[in-house]
Amino acid sequence: MKYSALGRTGIEVSKLCFGTLTMGPFQRDLSVKDGAALFERAFSHGVNFLDTAEIYETYPHVREALRIKPDAVVCTKSYSYDTKTAEASFRKAVEGIGRDYIDVFLLHEQESGLTIKGHWEAIEYFLRKKEEGRIGAIGLSTHYVACMNAAIRVNELDVLFPLINKKGVGIADGTAEDMLDAIRRAREAGKGIIAMKPLGGGHLISEREEALRFILGVPDVDTIAIGMQSIDEVDYDCAVFSGEEPDPELAERLGRVRRRMLIQDWCQGCGTCVGACRNHAIGMEDGIARIDYSKCATCGYCARVCPNFNIKVI
Repeated sequence: MKYSALGRTGIEVSKLCFGTLTMGPFQRDLSVKDGAALFERAFSHGVNFLDTAEIYETYPHVREALRIKPDAVVCTKSYSYDTKTAEASFRKAVEGIGRDYIDVFLLHEQESGLTIKGHWEAIEYFLRKKEEGRIGAIGLSTHYVACMNAAIRVNELDVLFPLINKKGVGIADGTAEDMLDAIRRAREAGKGIIAMKPLGGGHLISEREEALRFILGVPDVDTIAIGMQSIDEVDYDCAVFSGEEPDPELAERLGRVRRRMLIQDWCQGCGTCVGACRNHAIGMEDGIARIDYSKCATCGYCARVCPNFNIKVI
């Protein structure tokens, strides 16, 4: 496994970051025990970096991972916007993972410079925790090129977590080329860069090797977060990220996997999911929710807010 410094933070991370969204209730809903088996396999390949978020509901899984590897680097995210919500999110994170500090704490899914400004009180809280030694680095995650461009100018933000893949699937306001340019300039500004959704939320699984080779070829990215749901996925991704040739049978099995969002026929048409989708991939048609799969990032956030449990990732 290859490692690199996360920008100027002094934190060393594996090139492959284990994203935990896919093992949580939005998607595979793995038990803590089954999740631990995947972490243990990834650690055996040299992975040392885990990504989670308050919304993922995977803190119990990460807590178990830290029992296996206490020195693993942990990144989490929350939608905090003021001191009160930031304090609650920080407390929930440290209590959830069973450790009194967080390596990287990010504001989740920011959209623009106005969003950053509106959440500045939360940033100030996390900066105080950083000064206390309770947080190693702070920053934000985003699907927006505009937000990346704004964040580059904010010296207080150490780490940026943009969405990028070879086809630009899930980028809310531009192309892959636009995001790559923003990433390059962020890197020049000294920001640590964690890339998300290199497989386009599952859309590029049939092109897995090509998609991973693309993101590994981006020189300005420090580490790449990928959700892994099986031992096969862990073994394959770790082989590619270690510069090895993955087993052809393994590659063939994974090439048959498809993921997509499903809205059940009994959708009540309340529209709650429409507002929850940051990629504007859901709309109402004939009284029920419909998904534009060309925009869908298969994150499952819409499933979380559906009051009738009509949406799931399959």
